[in-house]
Amino acid sequence: MAAVAAQGEARAGSNRMVIAGASVGTVFEWYDFYLYGSLASFITFHFFSGVNETTGYIFALMAFAAGFAVRPFGALVFGRLGDLWGRKNTFLVTMLLMGLSTFVVGLLPSYDQIGVAAPILLIVMRLVQGLALGGEYGGAATYVAEHAPPGKRGLYTSWIQTTATLGLFLSLIVILLVRTQLGEEAFRAWGWRIPFLVSILLLGVSLWIRLRLDESPVFQKMIAEGKGATRPLAESFAHWPNLKLVLLALAGLTAGQAVVWYTGQFYALFFLEKTLKVDGPLTNSLVAIALLLGTPFFILFGWLSDKIGRKPIILAGCLIAALTYFPIFKTLTVAANPALAAATASSPVVVTADPADCALQFDPVGKTAFTSSCDVAKSALAIAGVSYVNRVAPAGTLASVQVGANQVIGFRGEAMAKPAFDARKAEWTATLGTALKEAGYPAKADAAQVNKPLVVGLLWLLVLYVTMVYGPIAAALVEMFPARIRYTSMSLPYHVGNGWFGGFLPTTAFAMVAASGNIYFGLWYPITVAAVTFVVGAFLVKEMRGNEIEA
Repeated sequence: MAAVAAQGEARAGSNRMVIAGASVGTVFEWYDFYLYGSLASFITFHFFSGVNETTGYIFALMAFAAGFAVRPFGALVFGRLGDLWGRKNTFLVTMLLMGLSTFVVGLLPSYDQIGVAAPILLIVMRLVQGLALGGEYGGAATYVAEHAPPGKRGLYTSWIQTTATLGLFLSLIVILLVRTQLGEEAFRAWGWRIPFLVSILLLGVSLWIRLRLDESPVFQKMIAEGKGATRPLAESFAHWPNLKLVLLALAGLTAGQAVVWYTGQFYALFFLEKTLKVDGPLTNSLVAIALLLGTPFFILFGWLSDKIGRKPIILAGCLIAALTYFPIFKTLTVAANPALAAATASSPVVVTADPADCALQFDPVGKTAFTSSCDVAKSALAIAGVSYVNRVAPAGTLASVQVGANQVIGFRGEAMAKPAFDARKAEWTATLGTALKEAGYPAKADAAQVNKPLVVGLLWLLVLYVTMVYGPIAAALVEMFPARIRYTSMSLPYHVGNGWFGGFLPTTAFAMVAASGNIYFGLWYPITVAAVTFVVGAFLVKEMRGNEIEA
């Protein structure tokens, strides 16, 4: 009996080490993710200062998204290596690349020092991170699932998803400690680099843990029996039966999972801070509390998926999210910035302009001056975070902004010299600011008026949706594909979904809001994708729970 008990304890310890070793890489993913998102305004200031403010922020989001754009290519490269070379060896390489590229971001010179080379180098580092991340998740999920006992794959792999909490808290703790120790001025000047540099410590711990792990038993058995893949890319994507599964995994599972995840854990943070003008540290604290409260549900839904299946839980999360996003975010506005909600209801803003006078205010090289009356008006409102309605004016009419009963007429700046235009724009913007203030529009949210329990409750609900779609997803993908090509096959749909559908969500939603003037318009993107996933998944994806994974 003592020997049996000792064996059980050893097996439990081994399982904990497997989960910890596989999870450290995803901690890196979330640490970098929240770090970059939280410090986007500082990155804009230092790396995109040569362009206008709107373009700079879009560029910062594009640099954020660049890492996601290449993730499917990383999935192909490292997925192939994982099926040929082994799970453990491959995610040692991806870990090293991820850690070093995150560290280097903290060393990069700014735009003021080396000009346009600065944003280029930043994007190169994001691309390296993205390639490594493309091979990370598939390896971690496959490694844990292939160690899990039958009937517990959902439970075991769901622990990987909880690393979002650890990554978030690591990033927030480091940022807050550095910020409070240095002060805002020093942090803005150079202190923002420290959280990136600290990642080298996380890299050292992660490599130490992973070097102690053994190879997956399924992979070892497969190689010993001579059943390993020789052409994993061709077997995964050139044979229709497997390619069909890849496409169904993307459209019927991971695309919806990705947009629900990014809406709940990143777009909500962006919406609070940038749109509702809630103080950054307060926003981070509220999101952190909600995520802490929601994290146990990753485990709950992973465990539940072992009982009732992966598909019902994931698709239910997509459907409920699609049906409730609009009321949740509208209630979030009332709770987080009641003055803004009241002003929007009592004194709606209307921009009346000739459509020919309005440009898409995105200038990659920073050389275009947006000087028309429409462009000046919409730029000022976007910077102020004020939602507005567009109305068409006759051709040649000056743009005007109606704020309740007050009307602010625009001006033509096309023929003005730059000094004169800048002075006139500042004067006009001040007049608009006065009109907005008189109508009750706040410059920023009053922290004392924020209904913090309600905000946390709403954020927790968004996180709950995340746990529904994300808790069971690793087990679902592992069970869809044969062992010989599992790493390659599951990595691609996961990273197309999370890298493209999810990674581009902030940029896409922000562009939709900027174009429409409606602060909620960007929600149509995740709602549409989640709804499509629900329909495809419900009718075309088969339940995979309990499938044999050694074959």
